[in-house]
Amino acid sequence: MAIACPTDLNVDRLRAQIRETYTRLAQSPDGDFHFHRGPRYATDVLRYDRAELDVLPSACVARFAGVGNPLRIGPLRAGQTVLDHACGSGVDLLLAARRVRGAGRAIGVDMTPAMREQVVVAAEEAGLANIVEVRAGLFEDLPVASGSVDVMISNGVVNLAPDKTRVFEEIARVLRPGGRLYLADVVVERELKLEVREDPDLWAGCIAGALQEEELEALAADVGLSGGRVTERFNCFAGTSAASKLSRDLYVHSVNFVASKVSS
Repeated sequence: MAIACPTDLNVDRLRAQIRETYTRLAQSPDGDFHFHRGPRYATDVLRYDRAELDVLPSACVARFAGVGNPLRIGPLRAGQTVLDHACGSGVDLLLAARRVRGAGRAIGVDMTPAMREQVVVAAEEAGLANIVEVRAGLFEDLPVASGSVDVMISNGVVNLAPDKTRVFEEIARVLRPGGRLYLADVVVERELKLEVREDPDLWAGCIAGALQEEELEALAADVGLSGGRVTERFNCFAGTSAASKLSRDLYVHSVNFVASKVSS
């Protein structure tokens, strides 16, 4: 299933805008943004465990801006290799690292230098630098070996990619046979109008690139991921300025989604 972006969408401009938004978040988490962030949002809306967040560096948690909770989808086991698709400030990455510690590895990929710097510092402070590695890269071209990842986690980033088919192909490539995708992302109830799809501000706000739930399932199946299904839903945009720009019948929200790579 090919999900096309608007033909006149400037991908380089979009990436620059996304990078600028998350650079501002890294530098000033209390600034003015069109999305929720921080520990209270994570616990009250996305059902993170406050006790788990409290053991992470506070600067890392203050910059959290996910849309769902991929670590609620399924288990992580000691010794596994976990890849955080676009790790942001590193909350999910560090929580995953705590679960696979020992012989496990936790790799974070992100295109924003300021966020990568935050993660490196947070991993040191959390005592997890020996198993956490942060790499520069894009989700359309992951700097990770094929078939090397047990679990891919992703929180609120597939919607930011114009070429979603390519993103899912990369997910399938890096997963080992039997590996699992734990994905949280923004979805809409019905197809977005072209003027929304062409709005770079709404792309950077995680809305203009959002799919419908059935499109997520179809994309996963097309690249060889089986059992794709939604496991949980969240009202992640309630009360934000981004949601106020859209009609209510779109029902912009977020989901947890799981799929597995077929074993060879």
